[in-house]
Amino acid sequence: MPDKGVEKSVYAQTVLDFVTVSVEFCAFLENNETSSRLDWINRMTRLLPLIYIKASLLPETVIVSDDIPEVFVSEDDYARVSTNVSQIMADEDVYLDVFVEDMKYSDTPITSFISEDIADIYQDVRNFVSIYQYGLTDQMNDALYRCTINFRNYWGQKLVNVLRPLHALLYREQDEEDMDGIKMEEKWD
Repeated sequence: MPDKGVEKSVYAQTVLDFVTVSVEFCAFLENNETSSRLDWINRMTRLLPLIYIKASLLPETVIVSDDIPEVFVSEDDYARVSTNVSQIMADEDVYLDVFVEDMKYSDTPITSFISEDIADIYQDVRNFVSIYQYGLTDQMNDALYRCTINFRNYWGQKLVNVLRPLHALLYREQDEEDMDGIKMEEKWD
């Protein structure tokens, strides 16, 4: 019989909100029907902050099982997401990362890839969501614990790092579209 405290944690509204936005994030990355890079970036710049907020509100938990949570995202799944994002981003996939520990001691810029950072976030979030689908309270609790720890120590920083280049690209491309619209209006005058 599941512990009532564990059950209360895994079904807390903050956790269910995180699950909801995580499912949407994973489904978006798994569905390759994006019409343009601008549409993709627009959607991602809306989903990523929601994931960050919802993850930051997750309750404290402790491990209750000796079993290691199952891993659902294979290397092929990770590569597929990374490759799809890389194709969407094309020559804009690379960005300078200033929040890398090695940056303090480096004379050369350190680059990161939007595609790899998104795939890293996807991997942890998809594993978490997949365990939640089974509805087994102890495994859900342990998946929640691991996802929260990984958010704090690893993919939360990747998420905020990748938002910076996505934000810059979104508004640069929107400004370019606006300028194209202005040029078209001038031609009609």
